[in-house]
Amino acid sequence: MVSISSIMNQQKQALIRKNYAEIYAHELAHKNAGGSLAGPIVIEKNAEGIPIGGHVSIKMPSLNPKNPQRTIDNANTVINSAMAPSDPSPQDYRVASQAKAIKAEAERLQSKKRIDYYA
Repeated sequence: MVSISSIMNQQKQALIRKNYAEIYAHELAHKNAGGSLAGPIVIEKNAEGIPIGGHVSIKMPSLNPKNPQRTIDNANTVINSAMAPSDPSPQDYRVASQAKAIKAEAERLQSKKRIDYYA
């Protein structure tokens, strides 16, 4: 005879496995695309131990006036990492937007340096 408790435990374990797999796949996409700029995968769980979310920290580039191309390259890595999962979250879009703004500033600086060089 199978108890209700046993069935509930089986359902909980199935939910844990399903959530973990989905969350891990999402975060792994960030990690793989982020390369050396990406931190470790962190899976967040609720009080019952069920995975409910995750994140991968990423080193957001800062504008490097001496090497704007490096800033652009790093911003592209961050953008690609943020948008790597097949189901980007609102936070993923915010990170990509922030990196795009930094990239645009670096591109403006790079253009100005080229103009100043040829002036």
